[in-house]
Amino acid sequence: MTLTLTPLSEIPLIHPGDNLADMALSAIHLNGINLRDGDILVLTQKIVSKAENRLVNLTTITPSKEAVELSGRCEKDPRLVELILRESKSILRVRPGSVIVEHQLGFICANAGIDHSNVQGLSGNPEEWVLLLPENPDRSALEIRQKIETSTGVHIGVMIIDSHGRAWRIGVVGTCIGLSGLPALIDERGQPDLFGYKLRITIVSAADELAAAASLVMGEASEGTPVVHVRGFPYPLRESSLQELIRPKDQDMFR
Repeated sequence: MTLTLTPLSEIPLIHPGDNLADMALSAIHLNGINLRDGDILVLTQKIVSKAENRLVNLTTITPSKEAVELSGRCEKDPRLVELILRESKSILRVRPGSVIVEHQLGFICANAGIDHSNVQGLSGNPEEWVLLLPENPDRSALEIRQKIETSTGVHIGVMIIDSHGRAWRIGVVGTCIGLSGLPALIDERGQPDLFGYKLRITIVSAADELAAAASLVMGEASEGTPVVHVRGFPYPLRESSLQELIRPKDQDMFR
């Protein structure tokens, strides 16, 4: 098996209303790639959020009493904390610099995924602008995929990723937050290992594994490569959703 990940150059800075499918197709052409059935495109959450105008100016936010109280515990701007509360189902942990939440989308993350790095606002003081996650990343991935498939006649998968920390390890890794046309999980239970022993508990998070690999070639700072073309994904493409990856609360041993 050969898995090839190619970060696409020639992606311009994204603005609200931009057509990401057209931009990705243009970059694929400019990078000399012929799209094939089974290929996958991985996009950063940031460009999807920008295209969907998920930019918020903190000067427009009035913090609630709860946000003001919580801001003192996490040492963050109370206006930012108000946005964190709005984007979250519940607050799980608080410490200076971080608020760990259950996001409205279902996963656990820091600060509701709200970001300021590589974010340029529409006007005024750039320090006052932040970027929220897409409202529905699965839908975003589906729409991009459908536009590309309609234009090319090629069957592909599309995944949207973000950088998340992990409870027991230092550092962030690329994590899937939305997908369309590729499996989130691969259930290996019942398959034999090298010695014929049947696997009993192995379920592979293929989407997260691919997200981490794509994030590695995208970079996290000023690299400017927010789309990665993937060829050689070792599993058949199929319909899926983010919900496959969310552990049910009754199976959660850490909350």
